Amino acid sequence: MGIEYFLQQLVNGICLGGMYALMSVGYSLVYSIMNFSNFAHGGVIMVGAYVGYFALTALNVPFLPAFLLCGVGSGLLAVIIERLVYSPLRKRHAPSLYFIISAMGASIFLENFVIATIDGTPRNYPPIFDNRINIGGISLGVDSLLMIVVSAVALLILMFIIQKTKVGLAIRACSYSEKASTLMGINGDLVIFIIFLMGGVLAGFAGMLYGMRFIVKPTIGQVTNKSFVAAVFGGLGSLPGAIVGSVLLGIMEIFVASFNSNLRDLFVYGLLILVLVIKPSGLMGKVVEDKA
Repeated sequence: MGIEYFLQQLVNGICLGGMYALMSVGYSLVYSIMNFSNFAHGGVIMVGAYVGYFALTALNVPFLPAFLLCGVGSGLLAVIIERLVYSPLRKRHAPSLYFIISAMGASIFLENFVIATIDGTPRNYPPIFDNRINIGGISLGVDSLLMIVVSAVALLILMFIIQKTKVGLAIRACSYSEKASTLMGINGDLVIFIIFLMGGVLAGFAGMLYGMRFIVKPTIGQVTNKSFVAAVFGGLGSLPGAIVGSVLLGIMEIFVASFNSNLRDLFVYGLLILVLVIKPSGLMGKVVEDKA
């Protein structure tokens, strides 16, 4: 194994980690304010993958409009889920466990709704970018390069919004204390609407990128189990932690898979157990006992 092989696997890991990052920030945004893990996020990603597929095949929409349509469609779906499923629970001040159970129910509902209305047949995206780029012995597909670029740009824009805008200031304030922020004049409902919208848009992008790279089927939302592991690894509730954890997990997973592909999932979920046992706060998170 030479340096070229190492660099090739490193680039592959960064590609995978970028996709995980687009998924995991949705978990972290919701967790930072609503104190629960939104397992319905996988269903939103799955719908985004289907929107992109049918936009390209049935509607013959060019790639860029189809890509943006994925973000819009998934963003709207995430907001609808929040309004129909989580908002009534928030108004009743329900325990976090109720939110988690509702999120699982919403995820299973979306998966079975697609099976009932479309069918469960796996589908492949039409070839969009077949070319490959060779840089210093590293072979990089245009789709892989797109995955890195889109992930980096989308996450940089999100970080800018969170750190440099009034909306971001409101989100950060609510992440410390939603009640205190409401007393200071911040509209908590609007903040929650925005974080679900932003998380859903990124989920739609991730869904289409995943579909282009792998396959589209109703169960692809399960890939978010690994993005959840990445969010826990980086620190639930920490946006930078979710990004760092995702990239590191993607790199480690690719290197483990290059050694023995059968160990891939074993390593990921073994890492989850190890983090929860040794350092539950992850790399950049804080331990908060009442969060679930």
